[in-house]
This record gives sequence, structure tokens and C-alpha cells, in this order.
Amino acid sequence: MKIGELAKATGTQVETVRYYEREGLLPTPLRSEGNYRIYGSSHMERLSFIRHCRSLGMGLPEVRSLRSFQASPESACGEIDQLVDGQIARI
Repeated sequence: MKIGELAKATGTQVETVRYYEREGLLPTPLRSEGNYRIYGSSHMERLSFIRHCRSLGMGLPEVRSLRSFQASPESACGEIDQLVDGQIARI
């Protein structure tokens, strides 16, 4: 799907999708022959996760921490516990 379709499907502004991509929160998508970004279901899942975290008031550093834990769930989770506990206290 193209960027506009991804944005619409997730309720995100197109520029926000580009920003998350620049910040490394979304992986760089493949490009079509016409140089359009082509996003897949994994992009939609990740963007939905980011949007959910942001709706809970998490900043981008916290989202990055959660994403790194998702990428390597076997790692120690003390930092993630602190992050979640801090977020619960703020809410």
C-alpha cells in the first residue's frame, strides 16, 4: 500500500508517517518503480503500535524502548518494567 493508504488505515497524518520513518521507528519501505513508498502489513502493525503508545501519553524515547524490547524479548525486562510503572503512575 502507498503512504496515503497506510496513513488513512491507521488514522495518521502522512507527514507523521514520514517522520516516524526518518526517526527509525518505522522501517524504510521498499520503493516502486515510480519511486513511491510501498508499505506492508508489518508497517501497519508497527504504526498502530506507535499510535497506541502515543495515545497513552508515551514519548518517542519510551516507544523506542518498547520497540527494542519487542525486537529482543529474551533480554532483561527491568527497564521496561520501570517504563511501564512510570507511565501508570503518570496516568
